[in-house]
Amino acid sequence: MTGLLRRGIFIGAHEISDPRFCTLYRKLQENQWKPYRELKALQENQLRSAIASAYENVPYYRQLFRRLDLYPRDIRSIEDLEKLPVLTRETIKKNWEQFKPVNLSRIRYFSQMTGGSTGTPFLYRLDNFERLFDGALMYRGWGYAGYEPGDRMAILAGSSLDIGTRSALVTKVHEVVRNVRMLSSFDLGEDDLRKYVKILDSFRPEFLRGYASAIYFFARWISQNHIEMHGPKAVFTTAEKLYPHMREMIEGALNCEVYDGYGLNDGGISAYECPEHRGLHLDTERGIAEVVDDSDRQVTAGPGRLLATSLSNASMPFIRYETGDMADILPEEAVCPCGRGYRLLREIIGRSADVLVTPSGKHVHGWYLGIVVCEFLGDRVKEFQVVQETESRITVNIIPESTFDEGDVDRIRENIGKRGYGWEIEVRIVDSIDRTRAGKYKWVINKTLK
Repeated sequence: MTGLLRRGIFIGAHEISDPRFCTLYRKLQENQWKPYRELKALQENQLRSAIASAYENVPYYRQLFRRLDLYPRDIRSIEDLEKLPVLTRETIKKNWEQFKPVNLSRIRYFSQMTGGSTGTPFLYRLDNFERLFDGALMYRGWGYAGYEPGDRMAILAGSSLDIGTRSALVTKVHEVVRNVRMLSSFDLGEDDLRKYVKILDSFRPEFLRGYASAIYFFARWISQNHIEMHGPKAVFTTAEKLYPHMREMIEGALNCEVYDGYGLNDGGISAYECPEHRGLHLDTERGIAEVVDDSDRQVTAGPGRLLATSLSNASMPFIRYETGDMADILPEEAVCPCGRGYRLLREIIGRSADVLVTPSGKHVHGWYLGIVVCEFLGDRVKEFQVVQETESRITVNIIPESTFDEGDVDRIRENIGKRGYGWEIEVRIVDSIDRTRAGKYKWVINKTLK
């Protein structure tokens, strides 16, 4: 199949899904070369519209503004967002009905569940167009490394990147139409990894994308076993913290550059690395990212908590949403030599998930345990943490909601145990889970890793 035909099928499938795709993608491609002051002006125009819509249609925001003696006209710039409090998941859960727009019946949307890096299950709504918007931004971000829509892509990940969530037939259609091959990070045993090498050698993808730790583990296995295989032009990492030693291992084993990325669908923010590797270019079209200090004040440069304000998600607007991530932002005047006008995040400071090891030596991506808890327990769990004490023993610490019962303990053991990994599973009901010095906690801890 020629590159032109591949691109035609790829773009045609997106146009069938939503005829606005090509227009949107072309506009985003043009935007990347605009100066930041122009991008910020466009962003703030969207902000004013989003604030007015939230005030008019969402009871929670109308009540909030009245309580603070504010009106939509008081929020005209990114700096004005400091007039509003930080929005947490707990606030949304407690006021769920008040977050339903009065015009929700006229909005096309779908419901999404995320566990996030904090391990707290969370349900939210996302406009149908937002999915297309997220994809267009992602393709542009990949384009920083030379990707063009329709290029061959292999993905090594789990359900947060839609792997293992569809039927075999739907998955095959998705792979053909989007010219991708999906490899599961849930199973990273010796046989699985050898199978992945055969698939990559046969499919010969131009790019490889996936969870940072999964690709790192794959690259380390390739290096340790002196495997020769088809190498991609570039690797895109996402979903977890990419540490320097991980980047070094991946680039050495696969003989290509690594481009890190960040995306938060519920908050509508994303950022992608360019060939200069000076940081991640922060997209402006779909959301606003603030980096704030402990007093919730915006920092002009340096580390802080990352907040997100969505600009086009009418079914559930997020304003100053606490992402649970820490980021380090460069000053506004730090212009990247690549010529793109977006502000730069030096790095995302805190995201990671460990690879777990079974008694038989099989490696399992830590996200699997998160999926088990989120999908089978949903809102019956406030927080959770999985700790691998030894190769044979797993402890699951649970902070329960009032709806949690003893049957849920059995369900945790059953759904982890049915994979046949041979772990002895202990479930502990706890009052709290220790945080790191940054105020977060690792929801998967493997004490057997060196």
